[in-house]
This record gives sequence, C-alpha cells and structure tokens, in this order.
Amino acid sequence: MLFSILIFASISAQDANYRVIENMKIGGEGGYDYVYADSANRNVYIPRLGDFGYISIYDLDTLDRVGEIPAVSAHGVAVSQKSHHGFATSNPVIMWDSRTFAVRDKIHVEGNPDGILCDQFSDRVFVFSHNAPNVTVINADEASSIGTIDLGGAPEQAASDGEGRVYVDIEDKDEIAVIDSSTLKIEKVLPLLGSGGNCAGLALDRENGILFVACRKPSVMVMMKAETGEILSSLPIGNGTDGALFNPNTLEAFSSNSDGTLTIIKEKSPTDFFVEQNLATQRNARTSTLDIKTNRVFLLTADFGPAPATQTPGKYPNRGPMIPGTFSIIEVGR
Repeated sequence: MLFSILIFASISAQDANYRVIENMKIGGEGGYDYVYADSANRNVYIPRLGDFGYISIYDLDTLDRVGEIPAVSAHGVAVSQKSHHGFATSNPVIMWDSRTFAVRDKIHVEGNPDGILCDQFSDRVFVFSHNAPNVTVINADEASSIGTIDLGGAPEQAASDGEGRVYVDIEDKDEIAVIDSSTLKIEKVLPLLGSGGNCAGLALDRENGILFVACRKPSVMVMMKAETGEILSSLPIGNGTDGALFNPNTLEAFSSNSDGTLTIIKEKSPTDFFVEQNLATQRNARTSTLDIKTNRVFLLTADFGPAPATQTPGKYPNRGPMIPGTFSIIEVGR
C-alpha cells in the first residue's frame, strides 16, 4: 500500500507543475469581467467596462497589443469561426470582423448583457442576462436576433457540446439548464441537489459528457453527467470562483478564484477526479480563458483600494476603486 501511495504522489507532483509564466501590467481605465481567447485567429480579447469602455486585443503568442474596438462597454466576447464575426455583450451588442476588427453591425437586445457563448454547431450567439429575457439568441452570420429564452433565473457561464446542446449554470437556482440550440427550447434542468451552490463557472468534457460546475457556496467543483445530471464527485476549490475551463488535451478542469488561486482538477477517468494543484496567481484574478493550442490559461486582475464599509447582504462583496496602472493579464502554463 505504501508503495502505491508513493507512486501516486510522484505522478501527482509531476503533473502539478503549472506556473505563472507572465504577469504583464496593461494598465488603462475601466473595469473588467470576462477574457476570451480566440485560439484559431491567435487573439485574446479584453473588454473594459465604463463610460469610456473599449475592447483591447492582444496577440495570444506574444501578448503584443494588435488592435482595439473603441467605444464599447462590454462584459464578454465571443467569436464565430464560421462567419468570422466577433460579438461583445454591450447594449446594443457590437459585431465586428474577427480578421480586421472593423465594426460591422449593432444588434439591440433586451435585459442586461453579461456572459456570452457562440455555439459553433448552430453558428448562433447566446447573450446572457441576469434580467429577463435571460437569453437573447443572435444569428452570427446575419447579425439578427432570432429569439429569446426565459431561464427563470440568473445565468452565469455556458458551454456547448458541439452537437446542438448548450448548458448554462443558473447562479441563483443551483441548477444547469440544457438548451436545444436549434429550437431554443429548454430540454431539461439538472439540479445540483445540495452538492454545490451559487454556481458561477461551467465547463464541459465533451467526449465523456461531464460537466464541471464551479460553485461559491460552498467553494467546490461539482462533477456531473451532462446527460442525466448524476453527481459524480465534489472537490474543494479556492474562494470566489467566477470561471471554469476544461482542457480536453490534458483532461484538466480549472477554476479561477478571486482569492488569488487557480484550482486545477485532474480527470483520471470519467468517474475519478482529484485536485492536482492550487496555483497562486493574484488576488481578483477570477475570470479566465484557455488557449487550446498552447494549453495555456489567461486571467485578468488588478489591485483595488479599500472596499466600501456598507455592503449589501447576500450579494457578492463590492470592491473598492481600482488602483490606476495595476490592471494585468496573467499567463499560466507548464
């Protein structure tokens, strides 16, 4: 038994060697939320929020700045590989050419655009809002709104199975909604059944049909079968998660946490998981994206002043003002 434990420890230590490769100060004004890696076109998009919002675009390989989409205050970005159009969760939603960054159109949507996903299978863009309508669906080629969906709760992150299903975590309902991307109907709802709550991140192992649900209360990653909702496992992660990723190349799931950690979970088999590493990143680095070509993870962060003395009970804690010049992009890899 001791020999087996030593072998397992050795394998774990060998796998758990992620490190911060780059912590590059970008600076600039405006808040931030999601970051998006367009691996096919080798760009990473960083939306900045505020009255003078914009989207910065950096080269994924060098982190050199290669472009900007001005006058856009957005939370997230998605790119269609079929139509070569990019979209941002501003209001109206801005659409641009993903090869030239030239703005092509604006699409009015209701609600308060936040998260976003392009389902490459249907070439439809799903724009998520905590306010109804919770989902506005856009035809990526024609830049036209084709429908809305009421999820009955606040969506956070989404994942596509590449075969016509879109999975969305509903933060205030502790459940996953499954949407048919063709009919725009909710096929079913997968409850977390008390194994996790306040879900803020979602990723999917398409091949094995496993959902990775990053939760805040408690701070756990819940693994469940995408088809049936069967809970497979629950493992601890860092505090304040706001994003989940899955890398099919390495069979690893990631949770980016505002406490300054990146939790990495290894999928040994479709029913066996373990926490491979809790990597120190930087406080407030709570959203992330994956470059599937290099297997590297990118996170956004900044330093903030003292938080307001008065906080709203039951709500995510309000931060103090961002300290000028501290906004950064962090690159993590082996």
